[in-house]
Amino acid sequence: MIADLSDTFRRACAEALALLLPVACAGCDEPDVALCERCVVALSPEPHRRLIGAGEAAFPAWSGLRFEAVPARVIRALKEDGRTGLARALAPALRAALDAAGGAGGATLVVVPTSRASFRRRGYRVPDLIARRAGLRVHPLLRQTRRVHDQRLLGRDGRRRNVEGSMRAIDAAGRRVIVVDDVVTTGASLAEAVRALRNGGAEVVAAVTVAATPRRAA
Repeated sequence: MIADLSDTFRRACAEALALLLPVACAGCDEPDVALCERCVVALSPEPHRRLIGAGEAAFPAWSGLRFEAVPARVIRALKEDGRTGLARALAPALRAALDAAGGAGGATLVVVPTSRASFRRRGYRVPDLIARRAGLRVHPLLRQTRRVHDQRLLGRDGRRRNVEGSMRAIDAAGRRVIVVDDVVTTGASLAEAVRALRNGGAEVVAAVTVAATPRRAA
């Protein structure tokens, strides 16, 4: 209860501060508008799928946008600049990814946990916030078992090692689940979440994210 009130207070402060500061479009810097019409159009969902992992451990991940240009700038503004109002503009992309994955279909939506350091820095959990704006109910069935470093500073192998064995599932046995996150880059965090859920007895249907970093040829 206290944690819920604290989250609400932080979000309210962030939104109040945003009202007092000069605003510019998060996607292109056009003044006096949080998101201009052109950038709203640039956030129109284009769901696409990638397979993460290999063999029996592989799972599909659906994303509503490509993490580049306007979508990348808007997501960064939400994650790093405290512009929580942008979550509503990103919500359709998450909803579109879920629809492309076949919809919830009775599955439990499980959000990838935010690190303590990231939550202290922002005061809110990005995937949870976007999911709420999309009208989705997510469940915190994953816990972090140790501290992890900031993934942004790491390469593919470093990201995998950083999160490997860092999560465990709570009350997941017998559930069909879909994993929810904001952005997939290498897929390391999603893979660790899926591993923990499967070890906890869950059947993982798919993963869905707002956006995915375009894959580049090796």
